[in-house]
Amino acid sequence: MRSDVVKKGPAKAPHRSLFKALGLSDNDLKKPLIGVVNAQNEIIPGHIHLGTLTEAVKDGVRAGGGTPITFPVIGVCDGIAMNHDGMKYSLASRELIADSIEVMVMAHAFDALVCVTGCDKITPGALIAIARLNIPSIIVTGGPMMPGNLHGRQLDLIDVFEAVGEYNTKKINAKQLKEIEDAACPGAGSCAGMFTANSMSCMCEAVGISLPGNGAIPAVSGRRTALARQAGESVMHLLRRDIKPSDIITEKTLRNALAVDMALGCSTNTVLHLLALSHEIGIPLDLDIINEVSAKTPNLCRLRPGGLHYLTDLDRVGGVAAVMKELTKKKLLHTNVITATGTTMEANLRDTPGADGEVIKPITKPYSKAGGLRVLFGNLAPEGCVVKSMAVAPAMMKNTGRARVFDSEDTAYKAILGKKIKAGDVVVIRYEGPMGGPGMREMLSPTSAVMGMGLGESVALITDGRFSGGTRGAAIGHVSPEAMAGGPIALVHEGDSITIDIPNKKIHLHVDDAELEKRRARWKQPAPKVTTGYLSRYAKLVTSAGTGAVFQSSLASARD
Repeated sequence: MRSDVVKKGPAKAPHRSLFKALGLSDNDLKKPLIGVVNAQNEIIPGHIHLGTLTEAVKDGVRAGGGTPITFPVIGVCDGIAMNHDGMKYSLASRELIADSIEVMVMAHAFDALVCVTGCDKITPGALIAIARLNIPSIIVTGGPMMPGNLHGRQLDLIDVFEAVGEYNTKKINAKQLKEIEDAACPGAGSCAGMFTANSMSCMCEAVGISLPGNGAIPAVSGRRTALARQAGESVMHLLRRDIKPSDIITEKTLRNALAVDMALGCSTNTVLHLLALSHEIGIPLDLDIINEVSAKTPNLCRLRPGGLHYLTDLDRVGGVAAVMKELTKKKLLHTNVITATGTTMEANLRDTPGADGEVIKPITKPYSKAGGLRVLFGNLAPEGCVVKSMAVAPAMMKNTGRARVFDSEDTAYKAILGKKIKAGDVVVIRYEGPMGGPGMREMLSPTSAVMGMGLGESVALITDGRFSGGTRGAAIGHVSPEAMAGGPIALVHEGDSITIDIPNKKIHLHVDDAELEKRRARWKQPAPKVTTGYLSRYAKLVTSAGTGAVFQSSLASARD
């Protein structure tokens, strides 16, 4: 066992003494030492209950013959961090989370690992860490929040963000805004729709590093606690068979995840995180592959914000497994792949029902023949940009508008709330990329304001930043190269004409090459927005969104 280096033989008497100071016995030390990442904290609703799940994991590890040892990890609540400088730290926290898990596992020689995670960057950070460490590992997430209820109407956090726009245009009053605020988020769990946290939980199940049910079982369900205990038992099974992340996360299973992503209509942030995971492992995955998978994978679900259903509805009809079962009917998944159960995906899906016809459409009658995400290319985004196409109104699928240019999210948001954005405008928000932000802020506030003010079918937003999984509308993010790196988005002028053509995966700035070259000659990189602390170091190391916003060293290693 790996842990023998800290517990076996006369030379390790000091080490054993320290373990005994923790309350461990000689018998405990004869067993494998299993690290359990407990991401519980008192700031993220999706993490407030993770202590209970961690204890269930530990019970499962003990039942399987191991000794569990917990350690914590940080996390950012994207909703609370939204629309202020705190959002600069959200994506940047992913690398810290991955690095901190690596530090703890390597320093203490754990034999296996279970990560109990939940929200937006914590699960991706854990994924990157277990891929890097490559010891038997499982991720179990905290599960989705139940939707709120106001006078018989179901709600989630996005309703609150959009209500701000409605209040600003006097569609609702202060009392009504308060009622929505009080009802939308009823308790523990990651926000109730197919936003980033739940999207990544579903991706973990689809790629096979989480157990069946991980994507959709509600946070408050006893089945979620049972799943956590099962994860503890299962990691011991993986350890005995020496099944590692490199056996589970492969090119085939990453393509499985992409297919499920398209069928479910997940957050655009899955693109960032799956690209980062592929770079960590050294598996080829790029934006062209994402379009390739999208083109042949039908969209089977329309969950919030792209539809009316919630994760609780998906769970009721069979969860992620039922979607996967439906995809197998047209051989859109690789099923002869090993998973965290220790058996194949085919075996996991054997007794799973397929589409129910309401929440999950039959593969013969999908919502659309292509997937829920599209990557657009053109002279404005030569290295690509991403849109959640299933959440775009039909009127905005092909659109030409006038550029309204802003060099920060804050100035754009003020203009939207100040009613300076009109129908037909294309709001361009730049210098918000991984390097320029720094940290590639999510822009749920401006997109929600646009929707709440009734501009969702007439105004588009384009940014080198990114959007929340809760964003809906013609919101095109991840524009690469970003403005801070001198990408074409830095050269857009107020009033330029921009065409967005989502069905044909194109985005075009109507400025000829000669004029763009003149603008480029005059362009100067602005001074960094942050010059001290972690964000300053992050900005110097981070790469384009088109490569997953990984650090330069990680990208170089993947290419080698």
